[in-house]
Amino acid sequence: MADLETRVEDGALWLTLNRPEVYNALSDSMADDLAAVIEQASADDAVRVVVVTGAGDAFSAGADISGPDAHEHFDDSTLDRANRIIRAITTLDKPVVAAVNGVAAGVGCSAALAADIVVARESASFLLAFARIGLMPDGGSTATVAAAIGRARAMRMALLAEPLSARGAYDAGLIAEVVPDDEFDDEVARVVRRLAGGPPLAIAATKTAINAATLTELDAALERERTGQTALLRTADLAEGMRAFGEKRRPVFRGE
Repeated sequence: MADLETRVEDGALWLTLNRPEVYNALSDSMADDLAAVIEQASADDAVRVVVVTGAGDAFSAGADISGPDAHEHFDDSTLDRANRIIRAITTLDKPVVAAVNGVAAGVGCSAALAADIVVARESASFLLAFARIGLMPDGGSTATVAAAIGRARAMRMALLAEPLSARGAYDAGLIAEVVPDDEFDDEVARVVRRLAGGPPLAIAATKTAINAATLTELDAALERERTGQTALLRTADLAEGMRAFGEKRRPVFRGE
């Protein structure tokens, strides 16, 4: 798992997305490994808390859409991988911390926002970038974002595909904490220590109860996103959006 660094330390399973040269964009194997390791953490008594972060300057740029005709490599399995990650995070009976060290975009943003506690560097940002390439948000973000910040701000974030600063995300109620860059590592370590040393049964019950109360639409959202995204993956707009991304130009969408 060269693209996913793992270590267990003092009750914490640290998962570092490690493709910094492409801003930790998720390859198929990387997505599979991330979901599998989180799922397996449930049975590991040495793990009390899971931490997901990124190597280098980004948390994750989302799905890897680099290369010519990248749209031809996306299908239902891409969506199933994203959904598996979100379900692994939200159903794990242990807390998951997203330590957002830089930009979290696309499904990388969706995965971060599915975590139980999000701590972000002040220089980090959150971006539902899907509309920029002719897609709709997925990874459960149509449910998690709206549950956190309400319909109006969720619509703006999704439809305009504009980055939201870490400070803006905190002020909106989207994330739990934002800290100055030079204090980030220490604060993440403090939060992780508190969780690792906390009462595991009570923490598990609390996570289950809060998610049950606030993410009642998550499973339905994942299925709606899968259906909608599957249709969009076949459109000329998506092909244009991905080509424009690769060519670093503004796409011209024709509704086809």
